[in-house]
Amino acid sequence: MLKNLTKLSTLKVTCDLRALSSLTQPTHQNIFDRNAKRLQKERAALSEDVGLYDYLKEEVGFRLADRVFDIKREFKAAADIGCSRGYLSKHILAESVEHLTLTDTSATMLEQAQGTPGLKIHKIVRDEENLDFEENSLDLVISSLSLHWVNDLPGCFAQIKRSLKPDGVFIASMFGGDTLYELRSSLQLAELERKGGISPHISPFTQIRDIGSLLNRAGFTMLTIDTDELVIGYPSMFELMWDLKGMAENNAAFNRPAHLSRETMLAASAIYQELYAKPNESGVPATFQIIYFVGWKPGPNQPQPLARGTGEVSLKDLGKIIEKGGKLDPQT
Repeated sequence: MLKNLTKLSTLKVTCDLRALSSLTQPTHQNIFDRNAKRLQKERAALSEDVGLYDYLKEEVGFRLADRVFDIKREFKAAADIGCSRGYLSKHILAESVEHLTLTDTSATMLEQAQGTPGLKIHKIVRDEENLDFEENSLDLVISSLSLHWVNDLPGCFAQIKRSLKPDGVFIASMFGGDTLYELRSSLQLAELERKGGISPHISPFTQIRDIGSLLNRAGFTMLTIDTDELVIGYPSMFELMWDLKGMAENNAAFNRPAHLSRETMLAASAIYQELYAKPNESGVPATFQIIYFVGWKPGPNQPQPLARGTGEVSLKDLGKIIEKGGKLDPQT
């Protein structure tokens, strides 16, 4: 009996340790099928007319590169995470970045990515969810329209911060929550009408209000976040969906439906035209919300806020300061 009690005690301790381990380990929900997304990117890259679908990502890559140039610093080592066909690297100059590492899950897209003259490039096939760069090895991490397919964004941001040197910077763009709201609502209304329910045909996107908290949670400071909207016209909903496939931006969620009936598609196209087409104009608009953000890894040379109570002028006297041309007598 004592032997049995010992076994029970050992079993209980083992179970308790396992339960404690499960509580302490970080957990996240896998929404996106990363392998399916890799295959979608491979198919898109192997298409003969892949260049026809670069217009959106080319534009965002160009705008994001401007944000890199705004930082008056020469970066010795940088990494472009999820570089695709080099929409960002082709705008990065050797005067700004000395050595740029390109990573992507698609070997074919990575092969097609190019840089500017004089820019030293190194290519690695690597998943954004498992970056595995050396700690404190990079001065700059950039990413354009790739991170919205990452399941564990907090973990990804933490890996990026770990790889950055003190006072290193992370600059990226993502699709925001309002992206393709016209297509999403049209498909939902069509399915409600035809089938009495809806399916997730458009992958979920991160809301702008969540980006700041995720970056703060990862330990980034001096955050800058802004949004932009690109509205692109298409002849109909079908051309939009075809272009999304050409961009490798088709749905990759685990719960995506395997089939969308022809009847539902035709109904969605009619709803799209009715709700969102502008009067006296042919075609339909599609909205892409782009979130741009900049975060810095804490460093000794960064500006620091003054200690509480060290201010010499109260904010309630701000009006008086403006009236006197920016000066206020401490005696008043």
